Amino acid sequence: MRPRSGPTVEHRVLAARLRLLRERAGVSLQAAAVALGAHPATVRRIERAETGLDPHQVRVLLECYEVSAMEAEPIMAGLAAANLPGWWHRWRDAMEPWQQEVIGIESSAALIRTWHPALVPELLRTPAYEAALCRTLTADPASRREGRLELLAERQRRLEDRGAALWALFPAAALHTSVGGAAVMAEQRAVLEEAAQRQHLTVQVVPLDFPPHPMTGVPPIHLLRAPAPEIGDRVVLETPGAGVDIIGEPAAVMDYRIRLDAACTAAPPPGPALPEDGRGTGNR
Repeated sequence: MRPRSGPTVEHRVLAARLRLLRERAGVSLQAAAVALGAHPATVRRIERAETGLDPHQVRVLLECYEVSAMEAEPIMAGLAAANLPGWWHRWRDAMEPWQQEVIGIESSAALIRTWHPALVPELLRTPAYEAALCRTLTADPASRREGRLELLAERQRRLEDRGAALWALFPAAALHTSVGGAAVMAEQRAVLEEAAQRQHLTVQVVPLDFPPHPMTGVPPIHLLRAPAPEIGDRVVLETPGAGVDIIGEPAAVMDYRIRLDAACTAAPPPGPALPEDGRGTGNR
């Protein structure tokens, strides 16, 4: 079985298909559990990708749901890949628990939209900026901070390599918050300027003198466009002092998407350069 470090997209897809097949067959959790000789919670964990996919259990469930051999074959064939650890597994000790739940979707997402109310969004941060934040905001040992920096760099590299779209919205105040000193901020600003010229990146900055908008006061959020319809989009909501919520309920995800759309529409459009003083329309 794959050591736990968060499910991969392949794992999530097969788990979701098992749930859909059960529901299509009209089989209850209790009945599926009886077929397995297990507790209903075991079936629920399988369907939520919270445990590895055991070939014997999967075959029993498919038989219980009366799935045809033609339909069952690709599911059984995909189990080996689904049980492999994700590329991020080597950094699991440096990851937050919530990252382990969502990074598999992020690493395959076609679109990532992110809002931060006070800082440069994570996927656009330089190593020096992120390191300074880690030193200030966490009590992590140096080895864990180094692991976080390596993981972030790998996430950024993979994002660029696969040409996924990243749309980042944040206030100009983030460019006036000195993280790590003047040299670190100058480098961070230069990286943002360069990033805004890339085809798949959108950097949208809300000026200092801008009126309230639909994301005003909202904690950091990340909206991930899942690469498979079986999974559905996810919203990751970071609430200071209260932890992180991973939201998959379609109506709630749509609500955040609408608010983010409205904020991006209300804010000045991406421009040729970041605003020098945080005012006006320069965004991109």
